[in-house]
Amino acid sequence: MSELKRDERVAVARLHALLELLPTALDRQLVPAGLTSFEFTLIEALHDAEAGRLRLSALASRTNATLPRLSRVVTALERKGLVMRAACEEDGRATNALLTDAGRRAYDAGRPVYEDAVRTMILDGLDDDDVDRLADLTYSILTKLDPDRRLAITADQGAVCAADPAVTDEPPVEDCPADPPRAAVA
Repeated sequence: MSELKRDERVAVARLHALLELLPTALDRQLVPAGLTSFEFTLIEALHDAEAGRLRLSALASRTNATLPRLSRVVTALERKGLVMRAACEEDGRATNALLTDAGRRAYDAGRPVYEDAVRTMILDGLDDDDVDRLADLTYSILTKLDPDRRLAITADQGAVCAADPAVTDEPPVEDCPADPPRAAVA
């Protein structure tokens, strides 16, 4: 195998720096909202879900998190009164995360702060073509990191939003209202 060229090393070094700096920078901007960027992403997924609830496994997929990380963050959000866990009434084996009224208020308060931070730190100075290229480049890398397409971000390149559930042509084995809706492929 050949040695990395200088421009390849620079590109990877910049990617490493971005991955290190961005979460902390977003977290810093969200301090007034009392949330981290991952907490915001989690409550946003619940906010957008039907009845503000999702199975923990579906929430992990939508937020591109491992179940252990998700569990730790859900516990922290429970302490803040923003989320609660409840057994899934339709499937006793599953646990749902539910967005509380306080969680809805936190989402509403945090949304403009988060959007301003994302716009300022990432999107300002990029035109539509740049945003499309950024999405394509990151998707290309992510599909290599998640070849089994377990995370929502790599489940379907044609999805409108990374947080959307994966599209499949197979009917779900068991329907549960806490599961994200599934659509058949046309």
